[in-house]
Amino acid sequence: MSPAEPDAHAITVHLDRLLAERGMTLTELADRVGVTVVNLSVLKNGRAKAIRFTTLTRICDALDCQPGDLLSHTAGTDR
Repeated sequence: MSPAEPDAHAITVHLDRLLAERGMTLTELADRVGVTVVNLSVLKNGRAKAIRFTTLTRICDALDCQPGDLLSHTAGTDR
């Protein structure tokens, strides 16, 4: 991680792809999960710094997926 980017990370969120595959909108997912559209948007756009396991569980339940379907780690990037 460079000093200029202390919060940089190598986690990629695949929420767009999962929503498209399921024909679901971000608003519909927010309603099913019980979080705001704004919070899901922050996650979807890769700006989230953390996610609660309870929220991750509800997202996985709503999208019928595993955490590894939603998140991936890109090794070898400048962090």
